[in-house]
Amino acid sequence: MSFLTRTYPFQQSRQLLRDSVVYGVIIWAILYFLQPFGFSMYQGNKCLVAAIFGLVTSCCYALYGWTVLLRITQYVKPWRVWHQGCVLLGLILFITICNLLMFSYIFKYPISLEFFLMFLQWTVIIGIIISSLAIGIEYNRSLRERMETLLCNTTEEQKDIYITIHDNNVRGNDLTIPINSLLYIEAQKNNVSVCYTIDEKLTNTEIHTTLSAVIEELKDYENIFQCHRSFVVNVNNITSSKGNSNGYQLILGKSPNIIPVSRSYVPQLKSFIA
Repeated sequence: MSFLTRTYPFQQSRQLLRDSVVYGVIIWAILYFLQPFGFSMYQGNKCLVAAIFGLVTSCCYALYGWTVLLRITQYVKPWRVWHQGCVLLGLILFITICNLLMFSYIFKYPISLEFFLMFLQWTVIIGIIISSLAIGIEYNRSLRERMETLLCNTTEEQKDIYITIHDNNVRGNDLTIPINSLLYIEAQKNNVSVCYTIDEKLTNTEIHTTLSAVIEELKDYENIFQCHRSFVVNVNNITSSKGNSNGYQLILGKSPNIIPVSRSYVPQLKSFIA
């Protein structure tokens, strides 16, 4: 119950025409290429019939979105998970009825309660597949937008902030650089290698200290993130990432090096950008 009453984490898409076309094409592809639910037994033009059901689905989605979804979300605040679930159920029911009428018209098949429930089952199965795909795309888009906003704000806030990494050698030289210039720090035996940019030039400096000591010195800066037992990165300077729950690989700034994110640190990275 607590999950259902949570605020729905994604914004409703305003690209209803685009989304309706995409979902219509997906329905056509599922029916034409996979031919589920006995569709393979049809002897006529399968491509045309699949396109008709895709068109009906597309029109239903657009009409339902403009007349129901957008209007309801304007008045119901906050929009919760159970609201989204009810709206999706309504959409599935609407698409079921319209496609059922089209099926009955094309194939001259009598409408009955049993046939309606069977048709509803088919629509729910396909609807779950499409909804899962849509939620996955929306989730990734939402994370990307949140991360871009977060990093942009943090970079602006820290544009005049300098950090100092202390050298433990008696005659060592401490390194002081703008925090936004820092890309990553790598542990190397008894030293750390600091990778940063000065006047857009990539620079590496070795400091006689430990990674744990550096982490302690920079613990007040939330964007300084330990992603691996041997690496600390400035997440503001992440330019690309790839991977999954087993681990990520990061590219920072102009550095050609790939920085690993250990599996144990992935949840922390996700919680940072979520």
